[in-house]
Amino acid sequence: MPSLKIIRKRIVSTKATQKITKAMKMVAGARLARAQQRIVALRPYAIKTAEVLQNVATSMLPKDSEAESVPEHPLLAVRDEKNVLLVVLTSDRGLCGAFNTNINKAALRAWREKESAGATVSMATIGRKGREFLQRNKANVVQDFPGIYDKLDLTKVLIVSNWLVPRFEKAEFDAIYVVYNEFKSAISQKLVVERLLPIARPSQEVVEESKTPALAAEYIFEPSQPALLEKLVPMYIEISIYRALLESQASEHGARMSAMDSATRNAKDMIARLTLLYNRARQAAITKELMEIIGGAEALKD
Repeated sequence: MPSLKIIRKRIVSTKATQKITKAMKMVAGARLARAQQRIVALRPYAIKTAEVLQNVATSMLPKDSEAESVPEHPLLAVRDEKNVLLVVLTSDRGLCGAFNTNINKAALRAWREKESAGATVSMATIGRKGREFLQRNKANVVQDFPGIYDKLDLTKVLIVSNWLVPRFEKAEFDAIYVVYNEFKSAISQKLVVERLLPIARPSQEVVEESKTPALAAEYIFEPSQPALLEKLVPMYIEISIYRALLESQASEHGARMSAMDSATRNAKDMIARLTLLYNRARQAAITKELMEIIGGAEALKD
């Protein structure tokens, strides 16, 4: 059994750790509330932007054409995926449970799948944990975006989009995918690997519905549809990146709050066990001293 001094030190250190994890949980909870408000506010805007983009693209189809005949826009160009870029969104700090581990494993799986399909895979990272993991696994990390999560706004988003879009237009990459955690709740996140570029064309079902008079919506476009498409496509890319960043940020805070709550409860249980062990050791020491005193007194009587 450990000595009383060692047990006391462990209780003191565990209580100090408990205070830290409790404070981190409170900070993560406050940040989560703000991040959740931002992502909930952005989601309808992102969904509506995608809907408007699809409506414009569909309206530009000739009456008897297929979806593949959408007027070619540089960011709609579908090419064979010979060079693929994965944009991996992780956090800059740890202590958030399996948040970063799950993202890194998903990126690794996507990397292997694309390579097995014959593509050359490159990586762009947002977050220190993802960059370090991919570098350890000898991935081709062509770009890192440090400090994106600090005061995240559209200015930071433009840094990312202004790097990605020109490289897709120049055919340096045939497809760009984003790997991130979609926020569901404080204790639940969904791993997402979605294609950012090229933008998905209208599906055949959507095209057929647009030809049905009962379902077709009448729009007046000002300016022309091509001019709108020219504006909407870059806007959609920026909003999609912004949404992924906000989803990832909210998921990180949720994962950290959950991990710190679990750590605080574990510390409480450990303190209870150590206190019980300390009391038993103390009682054993007192009993031993009493036995020695009684034995000495009995010896003096003889």
